[in-house]
Amino acid sequence: MHQFIATLNPHDATGTHALLLRDALRAAGWPSEIFAEAIHDDLAPEAFKHWMYPEHAAPGDVAIYQFTTSSAVAGYLDELGIPLILDFHNFTGPEHFAGWEPGSVARATAAADELASLAPRALLGLAKSPFSEQALRRAGCRRTTVLPVLADYGRVTATPDGRVAEELARLRRDGGADFLFVGRIAPSKAQHELVKAVWAYRRLYDGEARLHLVGGTSSYEYTKALQDFVHDLGLSAAVRLPGEVSEAALAAYFAAADAYLSLSAHEGFGVPLVEAMVAGVPVVTRPAGAVSDTVADAALVLADADPSYIAAALHRVCTDERLRATLTAAGTRRAAALSRDLAARMVDAVAAVVGRP
Repeated sequence: MHQFIATLNPHDATGTHALLLRDALRAAGWPSEIFAEAIHDDLAPEAFKHWMYPEHAAPGDVAIYQFTTSSAVAGYLDELGIPLILDFHNFTGPEHFAGWEPGSVARATAAADELASLAPRALLGLAKSPFSEQALRRAGCRRTTVLPVLADYGRVTATPDGRVAEELARLRRDGGADFLFVGRIAPSKAQHELVKAVWAYRRLYDGEARLHLVGGTSSYEYTKALQDFVHDLGLSAAVRLPGEVSEAALAAYFAAADAYLSLSAHEGFGVPLVEAMVAGVPVVTRPAGAVSDTVADAALVLADADPSYIAAALHRVCTDERLRATLTAAGTRRAAALSRDLAARMVDAVAAVVGRP
């Protein structure tokens, strides 16, 4: 029961999911390895290059493909022709990159073609949300089930990085609320909408409020435009882009946050939304992609994207203790429901179509 993935990265939702699933498959009795087109140096002992699969092949093998983007792995699996399960994390459509990154447009278009090729022959499609399940069915996947992402949510409540925690505490001593978003800097994540909301919040309610945009970038053009936008609004000291951070630093950012704000235009699941719930941080978001499926009743889901409306919601979350308590309690329940016995449920779903090892 071998997994295939485009890129195996540390601190990445799909990479963490693949590693945890491998452990669950092995515990259930299946020999299981990970094969990837690209492997981060830190995870070199955990995987093999995808073209090395024949050295490990055995009769009766089944491939589980972690589908997130276009990859040479898709064509490779098509040529292999072995039984296939699609573990579908969704992918950002080309329309979200139009006008920014021609290469990303081409890659997203290719991902749609690859899904259309693989889905009809898949034994099973494992969707991370009902939203993603619909995409699988449209692509021709005949048998599907919804199972969330396997994640190490405990990392956000672990001991925080002391240096980062002290820096955030120093900023806090000067006053102002702290809002957090975690995700790669990309057009589909709509960080520019977060900047607008915080600009409005600072003008209407709290002139010292800050926004922390944690995550690496997958779009140089968008990142540059975002930095220019922040500068033009006079928010260079208020909007902080620390880039990709360690797990201990991430725990510090969640511990310091007054609210988690997400205005993404597309999400296939949204692991950071659940991380915020686990960390006890109230979530304010909008119903894009799978967001409503993921948060259920555990967030303020805003239909209006007007910055002043979002600012008003943030102000309510920061000042209404009863609302904060309600959202925090609902978030704890929702996070528990999403992760309860998840590894065992994934093993059961696989076994239902291929049999027990």
